[in-house]
Amino acid sequence: MMSDPGLASWLQLTLAPGLGAAMLRRLLAQFGLPEKVLAASRADLARYASAEALQALDSDAVAKAVDRALAWLAQPGNAIVTLADAAYPKLLLEISDPPAVLYCRGRTDLLNRPALALVGSRNATAQGNSNAEQFARSFSTAGLTIVSGLAQGIDAAAHRGGLAGEGSTIAVLGTGVDIAYPQVNAALGAEIAANGLLLSEFPLGTKALAHNFPRRNRLISGLAQGCLVIEAALASGSLITARAAAEQGREVFAVPGSIHSPLSKGCHALIKSGAKLAESAEDVLSELSAFRRSGFASSSGATSVTMSSGTTAGPEEPLLACMGFDPADVDSLCARAGLPAERVSAELLRLELAGRVTVLPGGLYQRLN
Repeated sequence: MMSDPGLASWLQLTLAPGLGAAMLRRLLAQFGLPEKVLAASRADLARYASAEALQALDSDAVAKAVDRALAWLAQPGNAIVTLADAAYPKLLLEISDPPAVLYCRGRTDLLNRPALALVGSRNATAQGNSNAEQFARSFSTAGLTIVSGLAQGIDAAAHRGGLAGEGSTIAVLGTGVDIAYPQVNAALGAEIAANGLLLSEFPLGTKALAHNFPRRNRLISGLAQGCLVIEAALASGSLITARAAAEQGREVFAVPGSIHSPLSKGCHALIKSGAKLAESAEDVLSELSAFRRSGFASSSGATSVTMSSGTTAGPEEPLLACMGFDPADVDSLCARAGLPAERVSAELLRLELAGRVTVLPGGLYQRLN
C-alpha cells in the first residue's frame, strides 16, 4: 500500500467532483503520479481539466472526503488500492477504463487470484439458485475465486457457493463499500467481508444509484478469466456483464434452460451469439485449463459437479413423475397424469410443502428435484 501522502493525493484527485476518469487519465499521462499532478500550477492543469473540476479539487469538501476515507482506512480489514499498488488486479489493467482507486473490505489477496464471474437473474427460480450455488462451490473447490455483484438471486447463491470452497468470493458493489445494499443481503455481505472481499470503485457513502450498477458490471467481468450466466431474461443486467466480458476478451459461458421460461431467453441468446454452453462445472473448467488445479477431478473422476436435473420420482408420486422440468399448468398436468383437478391440486400443494415443486407466476408449477 502507498504511504499516506501518496494515497491522499490519489484520493484528492478521484474524489473531486467533475474530474472524471478520462480527465484523470489525461492528467496522469501528462504529469505523472498524483503528487506531481497536484504540484503542477493550476494554469498548466487548466489545459487538461475544466475550471469547475480544478476549483473542486482544492475545496474544503474534497479535503474532508479525503480525511473520511483515510479514517475509514485505519479500521481493521479496510484497504484502498490504487493503480500504482502491487496489489492492484493485473486483469483490470487490461480493460479500457480501469478505476484509479479501489475500496476494499476483506482479503485483498483475492484480487490477483484466478477467478470466474458468475451472474444471473435477481428473480431466479429455486432450481437456478441451487445450480448457481453448486457450480460456484465446485469452482471454488477447484481454486477459482467467484466474482459476482451481491444482488439477490443468482449473485447471492454464487457468493454462498464461493465461500464454501478455498477459492472464496469477491463481491463487486454498485454502492460505496461501506453501504449494505441490498439490505436483505447484509448478513451475506458481512460474511464476505470476513472471509472474502467486498470491493467498490465508488467513493465511501455512495448510495444505490441506478446508473452505477451497469458501470460496475465491467469490473465483475474484468476481474475474471471467464463469465458464466445462469438464468437471465433478455433485458437482464447479466447480459451487460456478459457483453463486457466478451469485449474484454474473456470466455463467456451460459447454462441452458427450458424453452418456455423467460429466464432462459437471455442464456439462449448468449449461446446463439457464441457463448459456450455449460451443463457442468467441468464444461467451464476445461476451457479455463490454464487455471485448473491438477487436483481437480476430470469428468471421469468423482468430484465433477453437473447441473441439477433432479431425483427420480418413485411410483408413489405419479404426478411428479410426469411433470418434467418445464413449467406446466394444472390442466396440462391433469391430462398427463390422467387425474382429476382436485387430486392434482392436492398433490401439488403437498409437493410444494415438501420442497419438490414451486409455484410460478401465471398459475404455473415447476418441478425442483
